[in-house]
Amino acid sequence: MDFYHYFKSRRGEIIHLLKKLVELESPSSDKKAVDSCSSFVIREFKKLGVKVTSFPQEEIGNIYLVEYPGQKRQQPPEQILILTHLDTVWPVGKIKKMPFYVSGQKVFGPGVLDMKAGLAMAILSLRALHQLNLKPKKKIAVFLNSAEEIQSQASEKLIKALARKSKYVLCLEPALPGGALKMERKGRLVIRLEAKGKAAHAGNPELGINAIEEIVNQLQKLKRLRTSQVTVNIGLIGGGEKANIVAANAWTVLDIRFWRNKQKARILNTLKQLKPTIPGAKLNFTLESLTPPMEKTKPSSQLFKQINEIASSLNINLEAGKSGGGSDASFASNLGIPTVDGLGPEGEGIHADNENLLLSSLIQKTALLTELLKQL
Repeated sequence: MDFYHYFKSRRGEIIHLLKKLVELESPSSDKKAVDSCSSFVIREFKKLGVKVTSFPQEEIGNIYLVEYPGQKRQQPPEQILILTHLDTVWPVGKIKKMPFYVSGQKVFGPGVLDMKAGLAMAILSLRALHQLNLKPKKKIAVFLNSAEEIQSQASEKLIKALARKSKYVLCLEPALPGGALKMERKGRLVIRLEAKGKAAHAGNPELGINAIEEIVNQLQKLKRLRTSQVTVNIGLIGGGEKANIVAANAWTVLDIRFWRNKQKARILNTLKQLKPTIPGAKLNFTLESLTPPMEKTKPSSQLFKQINEIASSLNINLEAGKSGGGSDASFASNLGIPTVDGLGPEGEGIHADNENLLLSSLIQKTALLTELLKQL
């Protein structure tokens, strides 16, 4: 079956589905909006004879698992886990200022690339298998995360549990510029550092303990973590009450990224050993979120080789690349499960007003995904 021409002939169907997904705006923090988007996605999947499991959530959107049966050769059957996410970084109403539209080979819209396209690919691939009566070798499990952009303990726990049951993990995040897959990703620590001091009149600062000064001193120390492999971004900072009061409280939030788990260990060790520089000041740091790095592993490299061989038969040349951003694929990869990320389309402007994808790439990658599900 020539899946590329199959999907190319359904260009209108693909655009229609993508338009519906993009216009169902789904910012991570808006449970109602995310649930509305997921309801549409689940309705589309249910047309294909799948099993749907819901994981209700109180604060974030509900999480779903869609299971499509494979050939019944093993009991229980082997499984391929597909990672997608429903949420975007864009607020409800953004579609009015940043409408969905097609210009030549480019498709624009909030969340179109990250990652409504991945959702469309999963639906379209299973739809093709269903309509053509093609049974994949393994059971297909599609995970629909509702809060990938902000992370949640619930989704992380589920991804790890599902990955442990899976032969392979495929993540439909966008490809790198040029179309390369993401075989390595930076890990990410989001740290909140708080300092407590003592208020006093600014005319007699020696009677107080300035928490802002303490934070500034600590930031100077933490800048030393920066290397060619580790980045430290001071993203937020605040504290104090008035200009004429010695600040009793101050805080900062840092985004620290790294390529290796051993670098993470060094960073955490440095944070644990921080001590106040001003007598009487107190320090406390909180780990707000942690995404492990996706390191290059032998199992994942072997899976990439298999995928590349299948891609070559479709006249697609794949390369392995690196990304500074994190994704759910890192959780699976850290368990030693063969994992490949960036199987989504090529595009540009992720989290920016010019977010767009290449339609030709979306068609190509959907054909590849369908072939992978059929053959792996």
